[in-house]
Amino acid sequence: MTTPTTAAPMSGGTADSGASTPAEAATTEPSPALDGAVVLDQVQAAVRKYVILPSPEAMTAVVLWAAASHVVPFLGSAPRLVIRGPERRCGKSRLLDMLEALCWQAFMGVNVSHAALSRTVHFAGNEPPTIMIDEADAMFGPKAGSDNEDIRGILNAGFQPGRTVPRYDAGRQEVEHLRTFAMAALAGIGAMPDTIEDRAVVVKMRRRAKGEKVAPYRMTRDRADLITLSGVLHKWARSQRVTIGTPVVSMPVEDRAADTWEPLVAVADAAGGDWPRLARHAAVVMNQEKEESIELSVQTRLLIDTRAAFESDDALPTHTLLERLKADEEAPWATFGPTGLTPRRLGLLLREFDITSRNVRLKKSDGSDYQVKGFRREDFEDSWARYCPADEVEDDAGTAGGQGFAAMTRPNPSQPDETAGQAPLFTAEP
Repeated sequence: MTTPTTAAPMSGGTADSGASTPAEAATTEPSPALDGAVVLDQVQAAVRKYVILPSPEAMTAVVLWAAASHVVPFLGSAPRLVIRGPERRCGKSRLLDMLEALCWQAFMGVNVSHAALSRTVHFAGNEPPTIMIDEADAMFGPKAGSDNEDIRGILNAGFQPGRTVPRYDAGRQEVEHLRTFAMAALAGIGAMPDTIEDRAVVVKMRRRAKGEKVAPYRMTRDRADLITLSGVLHKWARSQRVTIGTPVVSMPVEDRAADTWEPLVAVADAAGGDWPRLARHAAVVMNQEKEESIELSVQTRLLIDTRAAFESDDALPTHTLLERLKADEEAPWATFGPTGLTPRRLGLLLREFDITSRNVRLKKSDGSDYQVKGFRREDFEDSWARYCPADEVEDDAGTAGGQGFAAMTRPNPSQPDETAGQAPLFTAEP
């Protein structure tokens, strides 16, 4: 078993402050000396002294995330912490400075290369550092190089234990598999890549208002007290490593959100007091906030708008579907390219869902039949159900930026629908 390693640029807890390997967890008796709820209260008070977070839920998440960093070898996932704001001077770097002192073996970096990042985690062995990247928006912005795509891959892989990055060592003429599992915090302006935020607790910082006061934080003066508190936090967290490493039975969120929040909820359950309730409440509230702020992909937006454009028709000619999509002034389709959305672009976007145009036989208003290239409702229904269920679209109608063709054609919802009861304009023959 590899012994804990303390790299030179790391800080926070130290290797001799009670660290133990996962194998020792089963044989070492937990220490009853510290009250976990009191320790977390102290961490919360320290953060609140220097930083104003956007909500009580965000404060809960930050405290639990810092505590979870001290027991990473025993966790089933390593949630990312994204600290972002719309502009400069929102407290992002200040919060990251505090976490650098409070977390286990923090590795703080700006403009880190993928080689440095992967080897920092790998050579730490069974005690991975807590990765902290400031000004992360510069790494993932439109001017970023391809090297940063490798960093994104490392950060995504490091969310789960056992994921490695293979690299060829020319000197030894062999492939080395670099460990990636580690906690990571990223601070920057604007959103991080969606694959990172999908694995993260997202804290949206705001610039302080005139009436909001905090104590000035000076690293040379105040950091030592946080380091001391980090040692206390480490001692308590390691004493509870078996409890924290046990999967949580009752999680208030599901799927990827549950993987992200489980370590934080486990820490809260081990601490006791009011922390278990606060953790579950924070998980629900912050996950809902994150879901509401997710920008729909072009393909998903198209699915939502095609559902509205079809109305009650069983099939539509391609040109009619395009006309209805582009008629919605709040949708992007009229300006999607130099001439708006074209039949070819429509086909390419829908192809990802295995939806293709075909010859459909339709009836004219006089009852005669004709054949034309178009789309059938039944070909969309499976993708509608999977990617944009009707109940979710209705509950969050504003997320897509508009309410689709059907809503656009009836601007006053208080007036009756004059087309109710009428036969659909187009009906596909069986």
